[in-house]
Amino acid sequence: MSTRNIGIFAHVDAGKTTLSEQLLVHSGRIREAGSVDRGTAHTDDLPVERRRGISVRATCVSLEWKGTSIQLIDTPGHTDFSAEIERSFWALDAAVLVVDAAQGVQPQTETLFRALKNQRMPFLFFLNKTDREEANPDAALKQIRKKLTPEVCPLWDPEELTEYLCGTSDELMVRYLDGETIPADELRERLIRLTASGEACPALCGSALHDRGIAELLDAMVTYLPGPETGDSELCAVVFAAARDRSMGRGLWTRMFGGRLENRMTVELRIGTNRVTGEPILVQRKISQIRNAAGEDTGVLSSGEVGIVYGLGDLEIGHVFGNPEKLPRKVQPGTLKTPLMMVRALPEKPEEMQRLREACAALSSEDPLLEARYVETTGEMVLRIMGRVQLEILEEMLKTRFGLTVSFGEPAVIYRETIRQRATGFVAYTMPKPCWAVLEFDLEPAPRGSGITFSSVVPGRDIMPRYQHQVEQALPLALSQGRLGWQVTDLKITLTGGNHHLIHTHPLDFIVATPMGIQDGLRRGGSVLLEPVLEIVFTAPSGCAGRILSDVQQMRGEILDTAADGETVTIRALVPAASSMDYPIQFASLTSGKGSMSTSLHGYRECPTELGKTAPRRGVDPLDTSKYILAARSALEGDIFEF
Repeated sequence: MSTRNIGIFAHVDAGKTTLSEQLLVHSGRIREAGSVDRGTAHTDDLPVERRRGISVRATCVSLEWKGTSIQLIDTPGHTDFSAEIERSFWALDAAVLVVDAAQGVQPQTETLFRALKNQRMPFLFFLNKTDREEANPDAALKQIRKKLTPEVCPLWDPEELTEYLCGTSDELMVRYLDGETIPADELRERLIRLTASGEACPALCGSALHDRGIAELLDAMVTYLPGPETGDSELCAVVFAAARDRSMGRGLWTRMFGGRLENRMTVELRIGTNRVTGEPILVQRKISQIRNAAGEDTGVLSSGEVGIVYGLGDLEIGHVFGNPEKLPRKVQPGTLKTPLMMVRALPEKPEEMQRLREACAALSSEDPLLEARYVETTGEMVLRIMGRVQLEILEEMLKTRFGLTVSFGEPAVIYRETIRQRATGFVAYTMPKPCWAVLEFDLEPAPRGSGITFSSVVPGRDIMPRYQHQVEQALPLALSQGRLGWQVTDLKITLTGGNHHLIHTHPLDFIVATPMGIQDGLRRGGSVLLEPVLEIVFTAPSGCAGRILSDVQQMRGEILDTAADGETVTIRALVPAASSMDYPIQFASLTSGKGSMSTSLHGYRECPTELGKTAPRRGVDPLDTSKYILAARSALEGDIFEF
């Protein structure tokens, strides 16, 4: 049986989950479609999803259609859960992008389209909600061509489809202009090739709610969207989500790109890097059970398949089995959207803090971008979040899943910082013995958005290559907090001098010394506070334009461009995240719910210190030398080093 691994994507409320339900019904997988509003949707399996009628996690279900097995991943539509959307890309070969035929191309539709294109993923459009009185599939198609891509061809219009396909080939165009009737099979084969290469996007229309166009969509999915490449015997797989079972414990949603996994098979896993030698740390674990998307124990997972693997413990989401070079796309969290806010969490009862820490650790293992940290100085948990909707969901999940009543402070923006001017950082870690690590760094401001670069001009006779590797390995730790308390970015670091000692240098001395040298340079060079700036696209009734322009100015924003289309205006602006955090509520009131906002991170820019915030330091400051060395040595003895 051939296979398809397909994701369903859409702007929130475009009918994506209802469509998934109808696909399951038509395939015979379920007898009756569930309802999002009634909390009975089969792809919304978390209690919080059923109660609130919102998809929080990407869910994989299986169905069959005309001899093809389809692994269908239904993804959340709300931007606060973009991490779930992003991780689903790792498992897919193709996608369906749902567009509301009444609303047309909405902000998240544009974001998802760009992501699919960046991933070079073949997909087709489904124009949903054609049953509504205000629906206009032709107008929605026109919007797609204008805002997204001209390479869209409607399958419901054979004449237009033929003209489009003939326009992609000189040979077909000559035959078409000569009056020849191009065989349907030939046109279909050409559209299959163009779709697989990303040069064309077939489009269908229908109504998921009223069961229109569903069979045609299933036909198009198995006809035009490609299946996985199989046959590679070398192991390659990626963990893209976590699941939990009462009897089996933690399971890992895994997509196979090569090789196979089997029940009771022992797998060698890389779980880190040895700080001393730089060699990978390998462990062996045994698979206890493998299930498919239907929850059945299949005993095996082969190339091209998706399933849940139990028995591998606390592996991180994004872990790659086998050869990562075989992956068709990068596994890199945070490319679609990154958390821009942090919030403090406190349990109702102080004695429940340990339980809260364990609960947050469990949630962080399922969502790596959540990043929960315990701050010793304040006795609070601090979580990085996407937005307020995610915060509401977290509050409910902590209560229902872990039995914890938790209060949250006001969300605060996550700033960054960089060095103001070029400076030298120096450390001579030679006391108390035994130790010896001398380092000199040149720190230089780098262009915005360039991140961190590191190089060394120190010969191996002065600092052995393995010690220089330790320096580079310790940089993320050294830069996790600058002098203002935020992560340091846009910095060029050059190791210009230093030495080791043949007798006194301890294997981990350079890991301890690096943060001291880097922080010394940051202190000398001064700090620049950087604030996140959002690119916001406002779509609203024309009468609201003046107020929106005024609001953008008050939020320290900058108008990029405006465009009018009938009674609707589109305004694109750059606005600091800190000043626009609560604006969606004002915007909804201003437009009476008829407007929409699309936000994406534009980048970081310098922010006056008085308008931003510093962050309290976690742990011991490396410039408080005696306390830091004592704490670092104790931490390394326990193999934990987070300062």
